[in-house]
Amino acid sequence: MSRIVKHNGVAYLCGQTSDAPTVTEQTKDIFAKVEDLLAKVGSDRTRILKCEFWLANMADFAEMNAVWDAWVPEGHAPARACGESKLARSVLKVEMTVTAAYG
Repeated sequence: MSRIVKHNGVAYLCGQTSDAPTVTEQTKDIFAKVEDLLAKVGSDRTRILKCEFWLANMADFAEMNAVWDAWVPEGHAPARACGESKLARSVLKVEMTVTAAYG
């Protein structure tokens, strides 16, 4: 699996997860990973085009979304989707994929 795929000025990040114990902590960890990966391709969170969130339980949406609202720079909210899904391991509560411009 590729962590990042770059094509024609667009970076596609693989699903990011965290083993932290809470939805809030997992979301914060995921955002830190996303920022690190974006920096590696010369991008940042202001250049995110689209995010997809997968929650193990949609009841956790408000908790995840509160972290999101604090993280997204004003005026740079990307297109976003969120759905419920059985994630790869039972400890996972949140998974996020990102598509961003770079260069």
